[in-house]
Amino acid sequence: MQNSKLFNHELATKAEKLGFLPEEWLTEIYAEKWFKLFVPKDLGGLGCTLPEALKVEENLAKLDGSLGWTVTLCAGAAWFVGYMDESLRNDIFPDEKLCLAGSGFVGGKADKIGENYLISGSWTYASGALHATHLTANCEILENGKALLDDKGKPVIKAFVLDRKDVEILDGWNYMGMIATGSHAFRCDNLSVPLNRCFEILPEKAQLKAPVFQYPFHQFAEATLAANILGITKHLKDLIEQSFWKRNEYRKYDEKHLKYFTELLNKQNKKLQKLEGNFYRQINASWEELEKNAVISDSRLKKISKVSRKLTQKCRTINGKLYPFSGLEAAKTHTELNRVWRDFNTVGQHALLIFPF
Repeated sequence: MQNSKLFNHELATKAEKLGFLPEEWLTEIYAEKWFKLFVPKDLGGLGCTLPEALKVEENLAKLDGSLGWTVTLCAGAAWFVGYMDESLRNDIFPDEKLCLAGSGFVGGKADKIGENYLISGSWTYASGALHATHLTANCEILENGKALLDDKGKPVIKAFVLDRKDVEILDGWNYMGMIATGSHAFRCDNLSVPLNRCFEILPEKAQLKAPVFQYPFHQFAEATLAANILGITKHLKDLIEQSFWKRNEYRKYDEKHLKYFTELLNKQNKKLQKLEGNFYRQINASWEELEKNAVISDSRLKKISKVSRKLTQKCRTINGKLYPFSGLEAAKTHTELNRVWRDFNTVGQHALLIFPF
């Protein structure tokens, strides 16, 4: 990152106190177009491939967990541009300060009445909600009050883009870490929106033809979250190492203790490097497959899911083994080490990556 000095402990502390990203960071995000990682260049975005975007997200997460996570989730919501109606794309995406926040929760109902949908509901965990210009929301679909069902008899689910001014943000993010993501809930009642605000996140429904919009959303999400966990783990591991050697300056560990820690650290470093290599090899292979064949095989998608989950599981193990060597510094709530530990143990609870299979 060219401007990594801007993302320092002081501003991270400020962000945590605010409960959202500070203006200094947002200015940089808008300038670098990080909220538009996947948005086509003709709409003011970067037009990144998935491998390119993952490196950006990992590096930002290493600088600060809330920063990386907010950029990742908001850029992920903006990825939906590929599935939106052309008139909607052209209406909202050229905004230089565009920021989409979203929730994967199906928290609302949208009743199609004539040329509009009438939407009511509440949705949780919308990272970046406090500085979003728009929010995405999943809804069960009705027509004139009657629920629509698919071929299997299940409710039809579609997504919508809502203007920030039309929803109420609910203070619902009260967790120990990732505080500056401002991952609040939001709600609306009987909100009328035009038909073009609706879209479906299916490869066959893509409106734009760039390969990134053919990448299955489930594996797309797993990979982007895993990249964040990798970045936060690297940050935490570096801070633990620094804390240990600082403690050694006044505790003067004996040679066998120093040797034990050094060997343990080297072993965990090698494990993490191997996992990182495997992760990006699978990502790159999937991307090459997509560009060559216009589709990713089921076997490759299973490998993406597996490597994303394995990376997450091993990061938990690595951090758990190294964390005790940071001493009580890690328990001081105002320290960088403690904040990064809290961030990791909050983001590591994400339901998508809890199970190793």
